Amino acid sequence: MTLRLHNYWRSSASNRVRIALGLKGLPYEYIAVNILKGEQGSAVHTARNPMKQVPTLEILEPDGRTIELRQSVAILEYLDERWPDPPLLPRGLEARAATRALAELINSGIQPLQNLATMKRVKEGGGDDRAWVQGFIRSGLAAFEAQVLFTVGQFCVGDRPTIADCCLVPQLYSAERFGVAVDDFPVCRRILDACHELPAFTEAHPDKQPDAVAST
Repeated sequence: MTLRLHNYWRSSASNRVRIALGLKGLPYEYIAVNILKGEQGSAVHTARNPMKQVPTLEILEPDGRTIELRQSVAILEYLDERWPDPPLLPRGLEARAATRALAELINSGIQPLQNLATMKRVKEGGGDDRAWVQGFIRSGLAAFEAQVLFTVGQFCVGDRPTIADCCLVPQLYSAERFGVAVDDFPVCRRILDACHELPAFTEAHPDKQPDAVAST
């Protein structure tokens, strides 16, 4: 079996999947898609991902089938269902719901408002795209900081990394990139520091990816 991840080094959604693959101990082939050059709009990539987004995870099965997975949180849950150890979702029903809620707070509530297409539209309309992004990141992380207090242990939900941590760490990278101080959110900072003790998170860091230098 071969796994191929079509992704971009600085994409938060791509980073989530890289982290999850690392936590699961699943090796994969890294295929760069340079979204600054518009490669996500190519005919080949559009056939693979009709939303013209990253990431897409291809799984080449031994029987010749190719499975194509899109949308990062759906990919995380697929990985957890197919390779359940170590788990990315806790076993308790309420804890699983809380984990998904934290992940979606970022996936739906922050990240779409800071992505390249949104910022481009804001700028085209005469707005300050950086100020736009900063406001949504600050309000979103403030909400996350309050919500995670109900479940936090060493990580977002207890003492094992979950899909919530897979979403939080890339979002904190984006916060720093756009000038929002992570230290303003001390619980998030503590979780980030714990995550950075694990190779799955450090090896998935955007700056360590093979296309990072070429795409800057």
